This record gives sequence, C-alpha cells and structure tokens, in this order.
Amino acid sequence: MPVHPLIAARLPLIRDLQPGFDVDDVPESALGWFAPFGDYALPDVAVEDRRIEGPHGAIPIRIYRPVGSSGPRPGLLWNHGGGFTAGDLDMPEAHVVGAEVAVRAGAVVVSVDYRLAVGGVRYPIPVDDVAAAWDWFRGATGELGVDPAHAAIGGASAGANLAVAAVLRARDAGHPLPTAMLLAYPALHFPTPALPDALAAEMRELPLLLRFTPRMITDITAAYLGRITDIPSNLMPGLADLTRLPPAHIVVSEYDDLRASGELFVEQLTERGIPVELTVAAGMLHGHLNIPPVPELPEVGRTIDFLAAGL
Repeated sequence: MPVHPLIAARLPLIRDLQPGFDVDDVPESALGWFAPFGDYALPDVAVEDRRIEGPHGAIPIRIYRPVGSSGPRPGLLWNHGGGFTAGDLDMPEAHVVGAEVAVRAGAVVVSVDYRLAVGGVRYPIPVDDVAAAWDWFRGATGELGVDPAHAAIGGASAGANLAVAAVLRARDAGHPLPTAMLLAYPALHFPTPALPDALAAEMRELPLLLRFTPRMITDITAAYLGRITDIPSNLMPGLADLTRLPPAHIVVSEYDDLRASGELFVEQLTERGIPVELTVAAGMLHGHLNIPPVPELPEVGRTIDFLAAGL
C-alpha cells in the first residue's frame, strides 16, 4: 500500500527540511509535520525512574508496571532509537512504547537511557550500558516481579542494534540470554543492504529528512565507531556469528531504507535455525513508534501489539 494518507498529506511540509535541522529553528511552515495525529492519553501504568550501576557510571532507567496486577509477569528491557547519537527516555519510542507494552502484555518494561555517541563517547560504550542493564535486569527479576522464563530484550532502530549486540555479548560470555528479541525497524548492517528496485524508486520520492541514504549510514557509523573500517562484528550484528540466539520478533516499516536490513537479518537468523517472526507495518515510515497509537493510525498500535505478543 502507499504511505498512509494522513502521513503523505504532511510530506510537502518537510520537503525542504534537511537532516540535522535545529529543533529550535524549524520554519513555521514545517510545524504541522510535528502535530499530533489524534488524541492520546498514556494508559494506567506505574512509572518509576531509577539509576543502576554500569561500567561507565550510573545508567538511568525507567520502569513501567501495569496497575493492579501481581505475581510473576513477562519482562522486557527496551532500548530507544536515535541513530546512536540522539534519543532519551521521554521520546514516544521509549516512554509511550514502555507504557503500552506494559499494559498490553501485562509486563514489566524497563527502558534504558544508554549513553549516546556524542561528546567523545564511542562504541563500545553504548553497548556496555545496554549489556550492563541486561545483566542487572536478569539479576533483578525477583525484585521486579518478572518471570525469568519470559524475560526479553528489544529496541527500535539503533536501540534494536544495541539489544542484539548485548545478546551476542551475553552469549559469548556465557551469561543468561533473553527468551526473545523484540526488534522494531532495526539497523543491523554496514553497508545497509539495497532495497528492491521498485521500493527504492518510491523511497527517492520522499523528503530527504525521512531517508537513510548510503552517505547518511556512513556518517552514522562514523559517529558511533569513529571510523568506517575494521567494523567490529557486534557493532553491526548482521555481520556477526548468529548461532545460539533466542527467537526474534521483527517489525519493519514498509517505507524505510533500513527495511532491507531487518529483512536480511530475518534470512540470516533463519539460516541459523533461529525462530523468527516478521511483520511489515503497512504504509509506515521509519520511526513510526514515535507516533502514539491513535485510532487514526492503527498500524502503530498493531506494531505495539506485535511486540507485546512476543513476550
């Protein structure tokens, strides 16, 4: 299907807005792009901010618990996206997703505010934070009320990359593995695999702000790693040995340059005998979990339901 009509109607507003724009200097003509698509209220969920220890200092986390339930529940350690250099616990991809999955799956969700690759921070520091958060999460299942047999890890975009990288590290260290990986529009390869010709042609019609061109992927990788040569395998997990990983539930956006990375990862996991389930968010762009799940855009809610079902 084409880009969802509500989103497509707004595309002209950002046709001239360039990547890396100053959020404090967005032209008035583009402000409509950022307007809500409908009324949304966070579900009834208990939220707790906390800090845990990591190898580079304290790591902020946010814990979401459904109200009025007790006993061992599924658990999810969740990591937001942002190209390794942006994002925080307040963005919808972290805050809304954490609350919605907690309620829809009756689960405890812990969102991780890992260090970003800015101000001299480079790989492997963000992975160190996520790996430390996973080790803490596994050790805190009793305190959190999480059933260890249903303890998953996940993330969106760069956060999905970090989640898989942390799983690879846990596997290689002989640490407990998650029971599932829940990945939304993941970025797992460098270079990014090419899209089919027809979809690539459609992507070229989108505003540059919504694209992940080869040049952009090179720049993102350089910002994260500090170079574009000698790529460590768990920096881009699609380059790694994928044996003995847990089952994966992967959602890709229909109109996304990174869709090919998620779909190739499905093939790679399948080759290694890893159970994997894939769904395509019809009409959606990369980062669609930064739109709250409103009736006007049902695919957003369907994505959250898909992730919740993976628990």
